Amino acid sequence: MNDTLLVKFSRFFRPRLLDTFHDYDRKRFSTDVTAGITVGIVALPLAIAFAIASGVKPEAGIFTAIIAGFLISALGGSRVQIGGPTGAFIVIVYGIVMQYGLANLLICTIMAGFILIGLGVARLGSLIRYFPHPLISGFTSGIAVLIMLSQVKEFLGLDIAVMPAEFLHKIPAIYHALPSVDWITLLLALLSALLIWFYPKRWAQRLPSPIVALTLGTLVVTLLNLPVETIGTRFGGIPQGLPTFDPPEFTLATLRHLIPPAITIALLGAVESLLSATVADGMTDDKHDPNQELIAQGIANIVCPFFGGIPATGAIARTATNVRSGATSPISGMIHALVLLVIILIAAPLATNIPLATLAAILMIVSINMGEWSEFGKLKKYPREDSAVLITTFVLTVVFDLTVAVEVGLLLAGIFFIRKITDLTHVSQDALHEENMDDSSPAPQQRLPKGVLVYRVYGALFFGAVDKLESVLQQQHTDPDVLILKMDEVISMDASALHTLESLHAKLKRRGKHLILCGPHTQPYFLMQQADFFSTLGRENVAANIDSALRRARELLGIKAE
Repeated sequence: MNDTLLVKFSRFFRPRLLDTFHDYDRKRFSTDVTAGITVGIVALPLAIAFAIASGVKPEAGIFTAIIAGFLISALGGSRVQIGGPTGAFIVIVYGIVMQYGLANLLICTIMAGFILIGLGVARLGSLIRYFPHPLISGFTSGIAVLIMLSQVKEFLGLDIAVMPAEFLHKIPAIYHALPSVDWITLLLALLSALLIWFYPKRWAQRLPSPIVALTLGTLVVTLLNLPVETIGTRFGGIPQGLPTFDPPEFTLATLRHLIPPAITIALLGAVESLLSATVADGMTDDKHDPNQELIAQGIANIVCPFFGGIPATGAIARTATNVRSGATSPISGMIHALVLLVIILIAAPLATNIPLATLAAILMIVSINMGEWSEFGKLKKYPREDSAVLITTFVLTVVFDLTVAVEVGLLLAGIFFIRKITDLTHVSQDALHEENMDDSSPAPQQRLPKGVLVYRVYGALFFGAVDKLESVLQQQHTDPDVLILKMDEVISMDASALHTLESLHAKLKRRGKHLILCGPHTQPYFLMQQADFFSTLGRENVAANIDSALRRARELLGIKAE
């Protein structure tokens, strides 16, 4: 019995790390160590920048990168996924901190973790990957714009006490503060951004551009004693030591208010992590387990807040860096987390003079690279429906928030999809042309008895298209004595279509008329069988082909076979 439970558990929860040890050797370990060190160095400035931009202390980003990075790699469903804080969460986290406070952000993150585990346990990971591409492009580009706006204050050195979270308040705040631009801060930010943008790609493999910009920016500020804001002046530096266990306090009364933001965190975390894992699959010719990945993301987001961490998910840029650095297993992601831990234990005091302007420049470049700007140039080539979804999602993400954008975007995408499928569904009267008969069949006019009508249905017969069947039948001034529906080209039908058929059969039966179904396809056949419609209709009125249907029609009309 214990063996059976173990087998079931292994099917339900099986991290990719377990598959690593079958053929793991010293050479692969050496490669993973190199990749882990590289990604750890890349992750350091990003973790700090994402935390500060999210309205929390810089160490929160580093602790998240350490804890979540280790857990997501150790427990996830991808070989090379790197987890941690990401730019996509900046706007959401900042808004939650401003509205509900830091303690409630931690509660939201824990709640989101349980939601993610629930999605994974329910095996819904594969469904999230079917989000329409225009929807993903729209909210990704919208988040990129919001990240840029969130960094304008630090990039220009503006005198804004607290940057508003809402777009409609943020723009006026930036506009009124423009006269307070600090030119030294602006110059430092511009030079940092230009260095990152034009940094030679052949050097990036060994020495990432964000680390170079961060190091040079810190040296310039330290040596020239520039009067710009730094991590030290804003936060007092980064504590040197391990994160401490500090469970957040909460009350049941506040939990219900935190459900919407928790769902937002979970939804974005699920989408971004699975997108990142999918990108990694394309780079490594591998296939991740989406449900295991969601479970790992959920566990990481439950654990992180107890150590002061913020929401985490799969990071596309760091995952790609991991792959390009030669990673072969989740061990590289675990080493990346250990590298960050060593850095914070040894070099935390050195972060005091890191200028916020350089961190803002790093995030500006991240947001530029993050946005799918080329998609806007393709709008004229896209169907109008897809363009509408992309633009609507983009605008709503920027002006309102991601939750509204995704909800409306999915609603629009669903409506347009239903309309497209409906347009592919046709109901027409079949004149029984000769090509529909066997070689031995007589001419159509001899085969179609008087009082018999044949209609052919194409496509998917569902709630969005049943009116086509109803409207065509209503065009007849009188009901036929026998109505034959050719359904061999109906690929799918739903309960609404079944209800229409039941109503049609009942209507004809009340008037002494008959309905015959001809050649129903597999899915419609099993649906009608499961609903016991064949017993109501009469199995003798379900024909395999048109010849059988016409023979049955003659029987019903009392016409003897010729």
